[in-house]
Amino acid sequence: MSLINSLFAGVSGIRNHQSMLDVIGNNIANVNSIGYKGSRVTFSDTFNQFIRYGTNPTDTAGGTNTFQVGLGMKLNSVDRNWNQGTFERTGITTDLALQGDGLFVMKKNGETFYSRAGAFIFDANGQLVNPQNGAIVQGKVATEDGTIPPGNNLENILIDQNLRLPAVPTTNVTWDGNLDAKSALTRSQAYVQAGTLKDNVAVGNVQSSEASVFDEDGNEYVFKTEYEKTGNNAYNLTYQLLDSEGNALDPAFTPVTVPVTFDANSGEMLTVSGNPPDVIPIVDTSLGIDFNYDLTAVEEGANTTLSSVVDGNRKPTIVAGTVSIFDSLGNAHTMTLKFTKIGDNSWKWVTEMPADSGTLSGNEGTISFNTDGSIAAIAPNPPVLTFSPAGGAAEENIELNLGSGFEGVRQANGSSVVSAASQNGSASASLANISIDQYGYIEGVFTNGQSRKLAQILVATFPNRNALTSVGENMFTVSANAGEPYISDPGETSNTTIQSGALEQSNVDLSEEFTRMIVSQRGFQANSRVITVSDTLLQEITNLVR
Repeated sequence: MSLINSLFAGVSGIRNHQSMLDVIGNNIANVNSIGYKGSRVTFSDTFNQFIRYGTNPTDTAGGTNTFQVGLGMKLNSVDRNWNQGTFERTGITTDLALQGDGLFVMKKNGETFYSRAGAFIFDANGQLVNPQNGAIVQGKVATEDGTIPPGNNLENILIDQNLRLPAVPTTNVTWDGNLDAKSALTRSQAYVQAGTLKDNVAVGNVQSSEASVFDEDGNEYVFKTEYEKTGNNAYNLTYQLLDSEGNALDPAFTPVTVPVTFDANSGEMLTVSGNPPDVIPIVDTSLGIDFNYDLTAVEEGANTTLSSVVDGNRKPTIVAGTVSIFDSLGNAHTMTLKFTKIGDNSWKWVTEMPADSGTLSGNEGTISFNTDGSIAAIAPNPPVLTFSPAGGAAEENIELNLGSGFEGVRQANGSSVVSAASQNGSASASLANISIDQYGYIEGVFTNGQSRKLAQILVATFPNRNALTSVGENMFTVSANAGEPYISDPGETSNTTIQSGALEQSNVDLSEEFTRMIVSQRGFQANSRVITVSDTLLQEITNLVR
């Protein structure tokens, strides 16, 4: 009987070492399977035959031990090794690798599967799938405005490859920058005329001079003066404003004529309109013109050297920034915001657009600053422009956000520069590309440069991953003792993050597997030897009957 036991013990060893070799062979076969988790085998002894039961010690004799003979061995467990595999970079956006304990959730024909393999593609319907078996990746799909719904209700990840964004008209433009506190006023302040009027010319002769002057918006005009000789040492001075090309304004600036006389001996100016020469204020509130015409240095003499200088030839202070805004049809229009200095700590702002873009109203105001450079007041507040685009687009109101306090546009020492920090409009656009971040968000990049969340991939974790059942194709299903799956956002409520453009490789260690193969082989050989010896002994016993 005991020889039979040894035979069956050896058979159990052979059978179970063969199972160990099967596991090792499967591990080695899947050494390059993406997301594969290797397995290991553990053994335990099986039933034991009692030869003699042990006894307790008595007053007159000591205790004895139990004698048992083992009846072989059995598989104790086949455990999966869930250690993290290394990542291989592929550069393909839809190749996803998991860092952590989570698994992708997949659905096929109404059945739920779980996987660590992330070699996905978008199918013809825009579904993110495993191309091997068509299982669809699960997660949450964003609403039309790019909002990912809360919760963990699963649905197929579906991205419309023909997705288009409608045009969004601009309703808000935020500005930033600095206005140099040391800047001169924009408008011309002093028109200084000097030189000599030639005295030996005939009555009716005209001697003239002109120079550019600027209004408070920095617009250029020509200020022209003419001295017409009316007699000895006497002239009629006519001055007027013209446009930048020297043409009459519309409405016209009425020329002003005043008599001027000079001293016959010294050539100095004696009177202007019968009064001693003085500075003449030139003011036109409708044009934003306000400067002093100083002609007190003009004389009469032998040569004509009449000249005019405006504010020491300084240029107007104009600080401008541009931004593209969009109408309801998605047409882009260039809007310019100009700041011109009208006083200490006080500036005027004006917005402009090309004439063919449409019309603007409510497009000017003022901004004042405190002595520390922060914004004191904006008028109107907030500035709201009404833009009527050409070409059939809807009228729109555009709010200019110039800032508050030290935020936005400020006044300080330093170069003047103003730029648009942001605007909320965009042209219509089609989906150009997608990206997937570590939190599973699939973000669409559109042809207008805008981006929007389209979906989010969710992951599942289990109380006991070792109890999952492998169904092939790198997928698992829930079985007894695995526990309920916990569906969560990557990185937020789980310890799992997603790496796009990479695949997790098998965690099989070939050196370890070959070592186990040797151990399995020796175990198999040793158990085979037990069977061989037991068979020899049985032959000897049967030979006793000869």
